[in-house]
Amino acid sequence: MMYFRYYSVTICFYKMSFKKILIFNSLLFFVFGLKAQTGGEEVYLFLNLSTSARQVALGGEVLTLIDDVNQPIWNPATINESLNGKLSVNYTNFLADINIGSVSYASKLFKKLGTFHGSIKYRDNGSFIGANESGIETGNFNAKDIAISVGYSVKIPKTHIHFGSNVKIINTNVDTFSSVGIAADFGLLYNNPESALVLTFVARNIGTQISTFNGLREDLPFNLALGGSYELQHVPLKWYFTINNIQRWDISAPNPSDQVTNLNGDVSQPEISFINNALRHFTIGGELFSKRAINLRLGYNFRRAAELKRQNLRTSSGISLGFGIKFRKMKFNYAFSNYHSASNSSTFSLLINLGDKVDNDIKDN
Repeated sequence: MMYFRYYSVTICFYKMSFKKILIFNSLLFFVFGLKAQTGGEEVYLFLNLSTSARQVALGGEVLTLIDDVNQPIWNPATINESLNGKLSVNYTNFLADINIGSVSYASKLFKKLGTFHGSIKYRDNGSFIGANESGIETGNFNAKDIAISVGYSVKIPKTHIHFGSNVKIINTNVDTFSSVGIAADFGLLYNNPESALVLTFVARNIGTQISTFNGLREDLPFNLALGGSYELQHVPLKWYFTINNIQRWDISAPNPSDQVTNLNGDVSQPEISFINNALRHFTIGGELFSKRAINLRLGYNFRRAAELKRQNLRTSSGISLGFGIKFRKMKFNYAFSNYHSASNSSTFSLLINLGDKVDNDIKDN
C-alpha cells in the first residue's frame, strides 16, 4: 500500500510598477511517497517517450527549447507568450508497429494571466494475440495509452527565472483492463536574454494511480532532471545537455551482449563501472543554424547506446539526427533515431502559427 500527501499551492505575485496583484491559484499538488510496497515495474512509461522531432533529433531528452510549443510537455517552465497561437502535430513510427503521437497548443486565454498550454499524447501499441493459461488463443486485443495535460508558467518578478507546472490525466487500456492516473510536472527555468546560457531544473511525473489494473498500485516514472543550452557567439551552433534521473544514482541495466562465457560454460556479466553508470545520466545534442530557415541537428543518448549495443559489432545505437525547415508561419521537423542495428524510428512534426505575428527570435518576457 502506498500513502501520499497532497498540497494545494497558492502563489501570489505583486508588481509595484503596475500596482496589480496577480494571483495564481495553481491547484497543483506535490505528491510524496512515504511508504511503498514493491509492486513491479513503473507504470505509464510512455510519458518518457518524446514525440517532438526536434527534441528526438537532439537526443530525446532536451529541456530548454523555449521557442517550441512541444517543449512544455517535458518542461512547463518554457511556456511563454511567444508560443501564443502555435499548434503542433507530431507522429512517430516507433518500434514493432507501435505508433506514438501528440498535439500541443498554447493560447493566451486571459490577458492578465498570460499563456496556457495544453497537449494530448498517445501511444497505440497495436494488436496482440491473447491466450489463456493453457496456451489456447482467445483472440486479439489492443493496448493504448493517452495523457491529457494543461500547463501554465509565470516569471518571478525582478528575476530571469520562470516557474511552470503541468497537471495531466493519464489513461492506459490493455484488453479489458484499464488504469487511470494523475500526475504533475514542475520546472524552474533561468533565461537571461543577455546571456547565451539557459538552465533549467525539472521534476516530472509526480503522481499516483487513481485506479489500478488489478488492485496492485505501481509507481509512476518519476524523474528529476537538470538541463541547459549554450549558443556560441561566432558560430551558428547551439549545444544542449540533460542530466536525467538525478534522484537515483544507479540506473544501469546489464546488456546481454556483454555476457562472457568461460571454458566451463559459465556465464558472467561484467560489472558496470562508476564512469559507465555516470554517463548513462547524460544526453547531449547540437543544433546548427538554429535561427535560420534550415536547421541541422544531432544528438547522443549515452544510456540508450550502452543498453542496446551489440557485442563485437559497432552500431550507431544512441545516435539521433534530423533537420528542420522554417516557412513564414509553418515549420516542418524530422528526426531519425537508431535504437538497435535491427530497428530504428522516424518522427515527423508540423508546427503551425495560428496567431497574427510571424516567428521572431525568442526574448525573455
